[in-house]
Amino acid sequence: MNLRKIIGIFSLVFIIGGTIIGYTFYQKIYSPNTKFEQDEVAVYLPSNSDFAKAKELLAPYIADIDKFEWVADKKEYPNNVKAGKIILTKGMSNNDIITALRNPVPVDVSFNNQETLQRLAGRLAQQIEPDSLAILKAFTDKAFLDENGFTEDNVLAVFIPNTYEFYWNTTATKVRDKMVKEYRKFWTANRISKAEALNLSPLEVSALASIVHKETVKKDERPRVAGVYLNRLAKGMKLEADPTVIYAVKKASGDFDQVIKRVLYKDLETDSPYNTYKYEGLPPGPIAMPDITAIDAVLSPEKHNYIYFCASVTNFGYHEFAVTPAQHEVNRQKYVAWVNKMGIKR
Repeated sequence: MNLRKIIGIFSLVFIIGGTIIGYTFYQKIYSPNTKFEQDEVAVYLPSNSDFAKAKELLAPYIADIDKFEWVADKKEYPNNVKAGKIILTKGMSNNDIITALRNPVPVDVSFNNQETLQRLAGRLAQQIEPDSLAILKAFTDKAFLDENGFTEDNVLAVFIPNTYEFYWNTTATKVRDKMVKEYRKFWTANRISKAEALNLSPLEVSALASIVHKETVKKDERPRVAGVYLNRLAKGMKLEADPTVIYAVKKASGDFDQVIKRVLYKDLETDSPYNTYKYEGLPPGPIAMPDITAIDAVLSPEKHNYIYFCASVTNFGYHEFAVTPAQHEVNRQKYVAWVNKMGIKR
């Protein structure tokens, strides 16, 4: 065999070997390497995760973890593990997975109808990495409260119900800072001007809006309800709002899970600054998280002479309004009769 043939054979072997090796590398890097049936799955990498932790959490979704580890090593991912929410899609290659790991996606965080800061902290903790204790601590920090003019009673007002975008591993203090920023943005010059015209601060508006929010789920009725309470404040009358009594009873017992559909005479004696049957003016802070329609209802109330209102027994969900005590008593007796007929004791 001459030299030319020998060189030709070696060249052929080299080409074939190189092709095989190249194909093997290509397969490791670009072939699908997932093993879940859904279109996509989310993996949450905690703060301070290392590569071992990442592999542990990814293992249920990766078909060949050894091939993934090989590609990760070649792309130097183990030296730069990022915490956060990672989205994996069906059929991803190892290269795609590494790219996803390097680009955590934000999460949409939403909240509404929370009665206390503690409950809100729990709701937030279900959606982002910080636990409820860390969130609660951030929002009740004395320096933070003093600097921003809040108290533990009214800091719930800083949360304007909406959907907000955060990275999953955002710290509790960064969540707090963003909420304050959104609060300042919400209170535009126009809204502040309307509050001043009512002789109310934004925090007082939120406190009153929380009562309006609790009184009626009918958004079109909220401006009328707000008008009643503003009329009472203007006359120096007690608000005598049932939702504040319910809140005071729950707060006194520490049980916000209890359902109270009927306010009893004994409840009116609950000694709490939140009990507006017992104390004049607004409560120390919101009795719940008012939504934007309730806040704007207070800022743009219906102008009328109504001083009283009572739940309607003919137009459920709405209320009957009255100017005089006598008119109100007629409406109240109708409601009491209906409640008794329905057997509602509490």
